[in-house]
Amino acid sequence: MDDRQLVFQMEIPIRWGDMDAMGHVNNTVYFRYMEVLRIAWFDAMGFALNPQGEGPVIINAACTFMREFRYPGTVLARQYVGDFGRSSVESLIDMTRTDDATALYARGSAKIVWVDFPKRRSTPMPEDIRERMRTPHL
Repeated sequence: MDDRQLVFQMEIPIRWGDMDAMGHVNNTVYFRYMEVLRIAWFDAMGFALNPQGEGPVIINAACTFMREFRYPGTVLARQYVGDFGRSSVESLIDMTRTDDATALYARGSAKIVWVDFPKRRSTPMPEDIRERMRTPHL
């Protein structure tokens, strides 16, 4: 993963309701944190949802859990981009705590595909979109 590039980051508060019966953040919530980060990154790039046009969708998502998040606290989520394909880019996410930023709590990924929504299929990603994705929005 040496070729990944940091392009966005944000802080996400850990809510009491994110916890499960075991007293730590439920594993499904990590995917919500990644979604919140990804949507904020899309917003920062100016991607407006247009069901009659083109835009990004994810076709898979994964997360490796290294440490437990617990309430109270704040997640520091960092968005990276990796390899680009004809219509896709690899999205990589690291999650730490703001009060423990050197310890990796989780690492996630999602493949983002550029889609023609009316045709319901992938389409080549325009070069200006690639440039926006490569440009840090910190």
